[in-house]
Amino acid sequence: MQKILVARPIFPDVIERLKQYFDVDWHQGDVLPADELTRRLADKDGALTAGDPVGAAALAAAPRLRVVSNMAVGYNNFDMAAFNAANVLGTNTPDVLNESTADFGWALMMAAARRIAESEHWLRAGKWQKWTYDGFLGTDIYGSILGVIGMGRIGQALARRAKGFNMQVIYHNRSRVAPEIEAELNAEYASKQDLLQRADHVVLVLPYTKENHHTIGAAELAQMKPTATLTNIARGGIVDDAALVEALRTKQIAAAGLDVYEGEPHLNPDLLTVPNVVLTPHIASATEATRRAMANLAADNLIAALGEGPRAGRPPNPINPEVIGKARS
Repeated sequence: MQKILVARPIFPDVIERLKQYFDVDWHQGDVLPADELTRRLADKDGALTAGDPVGAAALAAAPRLRVVSNMAVGYNNFDMAAFNAANVLGTNTPDVLNESTADFGWALMMAAARRIAESEHWLRAGKWQKWTYDGFLGTDIYGSILGVIGMGRIGQALARRAKGFNMQVIYHNRSRVAPEIEAELNAEYASKQDLLQRADHVVLVLPYTKENHHTIGAAELAQMKPTATLTNIARGGIVDDAALVEALRTKQIAAAGLDVYEGEPHLNPDLLTVPNVVLTPHIASATEATRRAMANLAADNLIAALGEGPRAGRPPNPINPEVIGKARS
């Protein structure tokens, strides 16, 4: 029986499903240190991860390893050059989290714009004594301009929600989406500079790559309106968190909502010192239905890639399909 490593705690019923096909080594504790992950991959044919870094050293120490299934859409935790060189397949879990992530992005944007977290903390501290006309004045969502950077599946889901708020949608993407999608979303393509200057609410939904590192830094924040908000539900590293702290502290922008951070689960401690930011611990896809769908899709990818079940050899979501059928090198 082929051996797999499940590197994170996941739903026990998904583990039972995997046990129908594999000898499962299930890690149920905290995130595995890199050396322990490498050690436990050494005799495995496959692995299921959830953001765990897998690079050349781990692949070299695991000569039987044929596939690593990531329980996430993003896969910047994989060294894909090393995967391709070793003919190891990587897979991910797109689509199943689009709507729940878009819901959360909307919630985070609204919480930042309407100062919900800031006012709740103030209330809990016992500071609310009376109503005032200027208490916690925020910025409107309805009728404003939504700027989406990264118009993929989740970006499009966000833009669809803007219709109910009578928002103008502008977007920036590596390339323009099809005209019919622009028409459906009533979305206008804009340069990044134009988007930053015009948008009332900027939402980041682009993948992390070396080229996208610090897509939003001090220069970009300086271009935004002082009444604007910034929401990041994409990946840490897309925003220069230190520059964002300064922009929030000086009211260069009005507020921000962050679900992801540079170096997470650690975060820049200065983020905790500014009141006009809403902070959540990477939970944009955290509904039970969505996380179950992600776990089962990750299992589907693993089962199929290792030649078991009805999709043998044809996983639903390969990242590097060009290595399928090639011998491990």
